[in-house]
Amino acid sequence: MSKVWLITGANSGFGRAFAEAAIAAGDVVVAAARRVETLDDLVAAHPDQVDAIALDVTDTAAIDTVVRDVAERHGRIDVLVNNAGRTHVGSVEETGDAELRSLFDVHVFGPAALTRAVLPHMRARRAGAIVQLSSVGGQMSMAGFGAYSATKFALEGMSEALAAEVRPLGIDVLIVEPGAFRTSLFGNHSLSADGIADYADTVGATRSFVETGGGTQAGDPAKAAAAVIRALDAEETPLRLALGGDSIDTILGHLEQVRGDLTAWEKVGRDTNLDQ
Repeated sequence: MSKVWLITGANSGFGRAFAEAAIAAGDVVVAAARRVETLDDLVAAHPDQVDAIALDVTDTAAIDTVVRDVAERHGRIDVLVNNAGRTHVGSVEETGDAELRSLFDVHVFGPAALTRAVLPHMRARRAGAIVQLSSVGGQMSMAGFGAYSATKFALEGMSEALAAEVRPLGIDVLIVEPGAFRTSLFGNHSLSADGIADYADTVGATRSFVETGGGTQAGDPAKAAAAVIRALDAEETPLRLALGGDSIDTILGHLEQVRGDLTAWEKVGRDTNLDQ
């Protein structure tokens, strides 16, 4: 039986790639985007498989209604893909509260609301999958990506707990951690004011990478979508799926750094227990 997917940010990048892969598998895709007209070509090409809906994931008040309507039209939601997102560059000092909260609305509060809305339907069927689009920046961070990584760290922490809660109920949670892929992410970014000269070498390098790196990324979104489907179809879906050699190498390097700090300071850390 074909699956019903609900994919946010389905008009471009990973969202479009996931939609096309699901369509190719014979599934039904509820494609969500802030501007529904950006999905017209997908609907025209696959009118029997694509249901386009307007959804701004930051409008959490509308999410319950949208999910209820989707479930009523299609009978179920088998896979939720929390994909909608953007990036932000700025030092921690330069990033204001409004910028930080705006990013959390997109990457944390929106996915949390969508997850809460679909879970009653999945629990009732004892089946389903929730795909959380994180990033290599959900495992480590670098100068200029503090705000972005803060949201992805939060998403991963929430998702790890979620996985433990719903796995006994037959529901899978898959955290996807891509590196640099040929998507529009770099074109959809915001910048904090760069008035502090002391960050020119550190944050400035990241800013230049984002502003000039679009179209040069090595990752293929179509291959990423195929890998996600393979993970979802596996006998045991992993909790995390790093995509791209750059992501894998960076995460492995970060884990070695964490291990090094733990090992070097293990005795100091262990000696903090109360004396008996």
